Amino acid sequence: MTVDAKIELPVIEFRSSDLERGTNGWHQLCKKVREACETFGCFEVVYDTISTEVREEMFRLMKELVEVPVERKQKNVLPPPSPGWVGPGSHVSPLYEGFGLGDVSNYDSVKNFAQLMWPEGHPRFCDTAHTMGTQLEVLNKLIWLMLIDSYGLGDDSLKMNYTTFMRMMKYMPPPPGENEIGFFAHTDKLVSTLICENQIPGLEIEVNDGQWIRMTNLSPSSFVFVVGDALMAWSNGRLKAAKHRVLIKGDKDRFSMAAFILPNKGTIIKIPKELIDEQHPRIFKDLDFMEFYSLAFSDPTKSRDSGQLLHKFAALSPPVSN
Repeated sequence: MTVDAKIELPVIEFRSSDLERGTNGWHQLCKKVREACETFGCFEVVYDTISTEVREEMFRLMKELVEVPVERKQKNVLPPPSPGWVGPGSHVSPLYEGFGLGDVSNYDSVKNFAQLMWPEGHPRFCDTAHTMGTQLEVLNKLIWLMLIDSYGLGDDSLKMNYTTFMRMMKYMPPPPGENEIGFFAHTDKLVSTLICENQIPGLEIEVNDGQWIRMTNLSPSSFVFVVGDALMAWSNGRLKAAKHRVLIKGDKDRFSMAAFILPNKGTIIKIPKELIDEQHPRIFKDLDFMEFYSLAFSDPTKSRDSGQLLHKFAALSPPVSN
């Protein structure tokens, strides 16, 4: 598997002047977003509405979080199948440590998490994590709206009850002179993801079979939007679920956070009828999201798959020829 430096992932700037729905700037932005998601399954979004000060404070607080005693970290448990704290040496990687914060746009949820980690309370963490999570949720909704408008769909075509689930992650450096997988190659099983990192690269995207692009030189205002399996199913396969991994180099700890859209139990992902035609015959049946999500995490090896599980679970059988 090689890293291809010639192919570049799209970098799309969300300027405030283009974010008024219905304007020429908006329609051009929608087209860029759709094309990026169809071709690569992801793109870098430059979005300075989320201040660099909030980002920097969030990463500073994450450095405090990883210093919490292990007995407190172990209290970070979420309802299955969503993972809470995952310590070093897990099935993910010996270099990886991650925390799960469910419903991050709900202040009480953030406060409950903080009280587990810091029994005396940590208002600064609560305020910063809630602000970050809420703003990432707004950005995700904005990108969904762009996809809807680009396909000429109604607002209800991608509407569901969900929570925004945040993972806060640390990757320790590998032995000197070595590269190690910090997170195995996979597609996200949820609807969509926004990733934010602390200027230390590591995220890689597969663009062709075995060809990887390393995300480098992200601006301080950049996030990476990633199409998940459930969004690919919704789009009838038009949008590509991006296969990605984390490869760790160098001698510094790498911190990143990711906001995932987690549909509520009972959510059925349905393909809009407008996305089914002769050129795009229906390829997925209606998807019971929580059944699919639970299956993906019933066995750690299943979460490593690169989209095959979705096809096994929800792909329609090919028509039988007479």
